Amino acid sequence: MGTIFILMILLCLTSTSHEARIIEQEEEEFYSKPNWNNNNRNSRRVIDVKGGPESVVWVVQLSDLHFSVHHPDRALDFKTIVGPTLSMINPSLVLITGDLTDGKSKDLLTMKQNEEEWVEYQNIMEDVIKRSGLDKSIFFDLRGNHDNFGVPAVGGSFDFFSKYSINGQLGRSGNVNSVTLQTSEQKHLFVGFDSTMSVGLRGPTNLFGHPTDQLLAELDLELSQWNSQSIKPVTKISFGHFPLSFSASSNSGKSLKDILLNHSLSAYLCGHLHTRFGKNLKRHHQSRHPFFSFPKFLQFNIHQMSAGSNVNCSFEAPPFEEFWEWEMGDWRKSRAMRILAIDRGHVSYVDIDFKLGTKKTIILPTFPLDSRLMSTSSSRRKYECQVMLPSSYDSVRALVFSVSPIVSVMARIFDTTPGKLNLVLETSMTKIVDNTSRGDFYTAPWNYKAFEDPSADRYWLQIEATDILGRSTLTELRPFSVNGLSAKLSWTWKEFFVMGCEWAALYYPILWSALYFIFFILLIPKALLIYSKKQYTCRSFIANKGFINGIAWVLQELCRVPIVWYGMLGYILHLILLPWFIGQVFTNGKDRGYMTYMGWVVKSSYVREKHEYVGSPDIMVVVLPHLFFVVLPCILVTGALAAEREICREHFLLRSGKKEDDYDREKMSFLLYGYPGIENLKFHFGKRWIRKVLLVVCLAICWKHFESCRALVKAYEMNPLIHFPGYSFSIPLLLTYAVYKTRSI
Repeated sequence: MGTIFILMILLCLTSTSHEARIIEQEEEEFYSKPNWNNNNRNSRRVIDVKGGPESVVWVVQLSDLHFSVHHPDRALDFKTIVGPTLSMINPSLVLITGDLTDGKSKDLLTMKQNEEEWVEYQNIMEDVIKRSGLDKSIFFDLRGNHDNFGVPAVGGSFDFFSKYSINGQLGRSGNVNSVTLQTSEQKHLFVGFDSTMSVGLRGPTNLFGHPTDQLLAELDLELSQWNSQSIKPVTKISFGHFPLSFSASSNSGKSLKDILLNHSLSAYLCGHLHTRFGKNLKRHHQSRHPFFSFPKFLQFNIHQMSAGSNVNCSFEAPPFEEFWEWEMGDWRKSRAMRILAIDRGHVSYVDIDFKLGTKKTIILPTFPLDSRLMSTSSSRRKYECQVMLPSSYDSVRALVFSVSPIVSVMARIFDTTPGKLNLVLETSMTKIVDNTSRGDFYTAPWNYKAFEDPSADRYWLQIEATDILGRSTLTELRPFSVNGLSAKLSWTWKEFFVMGCEWAALYYPILWSALYFIFFILLIPKALLIYSKKQYTCRSFIANKGFINGIAWVLQELCRVPIVWYGMLGYILHLILLPWFIGQVFTNGKDRGYMTYMGWVVKSSYVREKHEYVGSPDIMVVVLPHLFFVVLPCILVTGALAAEREICREHFLLRSGKKEDDYDREKMSFLLYGYPGIENLKFHFGKRWIRKVLLVVCLAICWKHFESCRALVKAYEMNPLIHFPGYSFSIPLLLTYAVYKTRSI
């Protein structure tokens, strides 16, 4: 009956957790970030781009600067390199997409705001702006999760971003800001947004973007501002800090992806992930695609489109809803900078690595586009349906930035059909001369129809520039497809892990799958032990070997150690029903909150006397590792300890010829150090080597658990005895008791 009662409790828990999630969603609007700029027109700006070349504009993106008092080299290199480089590039905009400061202690465990780092950021940016010769108003910086560590409310005393950032100094206090670069031929709309959580928790449970319905509505409005007002073509670019795989949905279930697809952006620019996960942190999004997939949870390929599908050229064909997501590397370690250009509607970029110092020459090919990371379905349709602008295809084009005068630029095209690179075209590129040129733009006429091919990566482009000092700079070889096909490019498993998985949507399915599995391996063996005539024992396993029989036997042996079994079950119920720990979540150290598997419950200083769940799914970085690397291994290893004891017991009875009653009567016990007279038995049962291996596993679990507890103590200023005794000591005590209880046979 006890087991049936527990199963009824579990059913209730599922319902309770669902209701709690609904309450959490209903409360979100009360705690959404305040909109300090209610007039959307005040957040819009139009810049008339003066000077040639008329057909192209370019901007610079920087991300994840992580200025730190513990790493002064980051700011020093930024000051030394970025100012002169921006002067050489002369961009129309400079976008800094979050994590301006680090906000971490030297041991990386305490994460909160440090005003000294913000003062340094302000001073460095003033120096960079001065050295670059650019106007301060073309710089747009965004808040990242590090800039939000421990910030109770936007506009509060610990919101240093509003005080020291460029956006803050220029009065761009809204969550969404836009700027339009306008030439005589086109408009180029750039819309940036801040989707950091409304109540800034300390790390590590501050990892995701949390767009609210209000922010999504503002973003939708900004992206549509030219839809009915402009006769010129409009290219739309959005920029933020978080990749979409690390962005949660709003309380109504809408997502950033929904809004961006609705406007068919050319690209969404972001940061956050740095370069440690790989270089191909790019992703193509499309609302209609022929592949069976799980778009809500997973995307298995970089491209969400088919290279071989037919194009519908009829007027009734709906437009493609698609965009590219381009995460860029970090300044923190990689010293990365991106230059993005828009050339007659074609969007391209190049990422530059400054780890070895400044660059004398930088080349950005603007057409043809890289078929791996820049081709789109809409470009393919325009080409195959012959509705594209022919003048945008009639030349190879590139921007060249250099500190010294350029004397020659060569374009080379290689054919890879024979299995090796064969040069099929080599032509000199000519500089477009303009009295008020903003930069050096080179073109070379070509017969683009000669390079039509059903393969997206048959032809490869490389451009070489030579300056007056004889220094030569080569671009990387890049495949292209004039007819808009996409070359295959696969993620590594690490790249798929961070870009292809929708972690906000996956958190609860993974969490409840893990919890149900744990309950299953605890309750089913117990129920079979109580109600079933079939028992899983050492002898039955030896008679009927098999993986299932072995696992069932191990788990039933755990059930025969009642204190450990009930302790494990009680601990799991504690993790579901009770707070995990009580910690300091803000920078100021006054109010504490408590964390459950659904998020933090904190007292918000923005909405008086209100409490809310925040930091979901951010808390998954604590919850899931604890379940998978501590709780589940603990259950299995304690069962294995009990099973090992039973093996030794059966072996002793077999060797000694004693009956079980004799064994109980004499209370023979054989400890860890072996059994007299049978030291040389097969498999070394006398020395209990299996037990020794399991003890090492127990130590590994305890080490992992104590390391996690140590990190949490530092992160949230907690005392294990006071603020999270159940979380801290339950697992070590259960393991210790299991080791003690199974020491003798």
